[in-house]
Amino acid sequence: MKVAMYYNNKDVRLEEKPVPRIGPDEFLVKVKASGVCGTDVLEWYRIKTAPRVLGHEMAGEITETGANVKKYKKGDRVFVTHHVPCNTCHYCLNGHHTACDTLHHTNYDPGGFSEYIRIPAINADRGTFLLPDDMSYETATFIEPLGCVARGQRQIGITPGSTILIIGSGISGLLHLRLAKVMGAGRIIASDISEYRMKKALESGADNVISAKGNVTEQLKNLNEGRLADIVIICTGAESACATALKCVEPGGTILFFAVPKPGTDIPVPIADLWRNEVKMMTSYGAAPNDLAIALELLKAKRVPVEDMITHRLPLSETGEGFRLVASAGESIKVIIKP
Repeated sequence: MKVAMYYNNKDVRLEEKPVPRIGPDEFLVKVKASGVCGTDVLEWYRIKTAPRVLGHEMAGEITETGANVKKYKKGDRVFVTHHVPCNTCHYCLNGHHTACDTLHHTNYDPGGFSEYIRIPAINADRGTFLLPDDMSYETATFIEPLGCVARGQRQIGITPGSTILIIGSGISGLLHLRLAKVMGAGRIIASDISEYRMKKALESGADNVISAKGNVTEQLKNLNEGRLADIVIICTGAESACATALKCVEPGGTILFFAVPKPGTDIPVPIADLWRNEVKMMTSYGAAPNDLAIALELLKAKRVPVEDMITHRLPLSETGEGFRLVASAGESIKVIIKP
């Protein structure tokens, strides 16, 4: 079978690998669509394990099942998550499934940028979701990123009427924007350095947009009757975004670090100000199966529209171009590879 082998962001090669053999508790999926995630192009993160086949926003059709697989059959249309928790450790039992060591060490074989994927037993057991007949494979690639967003928003608890500032209007920022509207947020203001992405934020329902090239704090006050934001969601790894967030949160407000700078980056925190104003700083990483189930239902009910966010559809042979588009953060939002 053909795979897109990642060596670095500028070197993704079409190569041949044997079709994986499945065990009795596993199944084989023919990949129909696989999204390029922003984390796929975090070179400092991915280069450590290169060469490898990336891709974790995958949907496809089961073509072969092991003898012990009873829940699924050949021909089933599925989304499968790459990481799954054990559900029994201290972290899982306390609701922190994405801190689970098992979750961090599970994956499918190989990644989503390939023609076929072997789904290991643990992923088959608790990380597989049947797709509704009327849901396209392209839409199903949004289950994973929307699941991550749903997990983050559950942690911060959006309340009706709250003002939300989203820093970074790429795919994760736009998904946060669209879900926040579903959750009843009052005013949603999006920020970015890209005119293209600010336009996309307005098309996605933002009440206002702010250029991150200017003074975000002052622009926010001017738009929000002198107030800052009740919730600030950081959707970019730019170090400057963290400093901006700390200046843009209202007393009693919350900052969600949905994206963070690379390891080794320390952010100065005005802890006395945060303490006096009871500001919460929270993080959110990845998605657990329950988050993915919520995302699937949101997409199934068409509460969060996503089809218009797809800007590029590329064959497996052009995966390298897909990486270039996402890494450049230019005029693209969602890039989908279709083997």
